[in-house]
Amino acid sequence: MTIRKNILITGASSGLGEGMARQFAARGRNLALCARRTDRLEKLAAELTAAHPGIKVVTRKLDVTDHDSVFTVFEEFRAELGSLDRVIVNAGLGKGQPVGKGRFDANRQTLEVNFVAAAAQIEAAAGIFREQGAGHLAVVSSFSAIRGLPGNLTAYAASKAGISAFVDGTRLELKRKGITVTDVRPGYIESEMNDRIGRNPLLAKAESGARALVKAIEAEGRRAYVPAWPWVPLSVAMRVVPASILRRFA
Repeated sequence: MTIRKNILITGASSGLGEGMARQFAARGRNLALCARRTDRLEKLAAELTAAHPGIKVVTRKLDVTDHDSVFTVFEEFRAELGSLDRVIVNAGLGKGQPVGKGRFDANRQTLEVNFVAAAAQIEAAAGIFREQGAGHLAVVSSFSAIRGLPGNLTAYAASKAGISAFVDGTRLELKRKGITVTDVRPGYIESEMNDRIGRNPLLAKAESGARALVKAIEAEGRRAYVPAWPWVPLSVAMRVVPASILRRFA
């Protein structure tokens, strides 16, 4: 297995991004962490370097909807670390509202962050990997990418389905360039985004969820449902479940 030493994670100030940063730091990896909230990033970086003195952690402020800044920040990270071996496109938003209820603003923002901004991050990473002749791109999509869903999940599921399709095409394009691409599809894992779920037997604890994410990313497979149990078997069921059951999500 190839050891990816220098790892960039977007949306790293909280939730899944922060959890993955902790897991990779414990494995001795150098980290490039970016997010909008730099105070939380800097606190996390100080904590990780204190706990793991052999690693290097660099941070940058980044709003992924500022597409030009995405390319700039990724290049700055590469210059500071010498190379980028893996980029994890993790920054995302779960803000959708039912269609036709007057909240196109929320649905547009969800689509822009989860699809357009994620595509910009993929473009920036792919450009760097093409120049290097190697690299691993991991994109955090969602279990929701499997099918269209109603209610607050309509725009969210559509954005994740779109970016998963974009990832599939990117994989086909980059495979011959020696670049590996993974579509990561988490189920429910404790995070700020999933606070609204409340008590749910399918909700994985933050730490165990982060461990499962890192394990899946390290495997560098084509696609991974995380945690594998119960989301792999549920991914099969989700494709055939009747629409009448899906309507209960509304």
